[in-house]
Amino acid sequence: MKSTIQVHDKHFEVFIEQSVLEKRITALASSINQDYAGKQPLFLAILNGSFMFAAELMKSITVSCEITFLRVSSYQATESTGKVHQILGLSESIENRDIIIIEDIIDTGLTMIEIKKQLLAQNPSSLSVATLFQKPEALKQPIEIEYIGFEIENKFVLGYGLDYDGLGRNLADLYVLSE
Repeated sequence: MKSTIQVHDKHFEVFIEQSVLEKRITALASSINQDYAGKQPLFLAILNGSFMFAAELMKSITVSCEITFLRVSSYQATESTGKVHQILGLSESIENRDIIIIEDIIDTGLTMIEIKKQLLAQNPSSLSVATLFQKPEALKQPIEIEYIGFEIENKFVLGYGLDYDGLGRNLADLYVLSE
């Protein structure tokens, strides 16, 4: 029997264990290190959800780099609203910089499309996306994602930085909503 937990009114079961997540994140970091050898990228971690992914990823990044944070919100309960609300903006210039967006999950893609549009308007040298999870079935518009940790089913997940109405971000494993 899988380990289950309750958060608010819903039950969740382990979907991807922490060790599997961390092994894949190390592999993503290795790809980024190869692709950005000789460059100095600026990592732009999207809060709140990407904080655990960003921290784990940065442990294995060996190229000279910087990291900063942008906070956006597009979720309400277990549904994406599809609208981006920029809460905390970018303070440093990204013009002529190599930018790597760190995102926890891309489902509809609408949030990331809007983030990319806003960032491209600031003329970076390059702009790429690293997401820990992607839900291909949920995409509403095509979007280019250079680094994908896991493609997962279109089910609600929490843990490893992802939440359900504010709770569950601290869970070390990724959990999926029980059927």
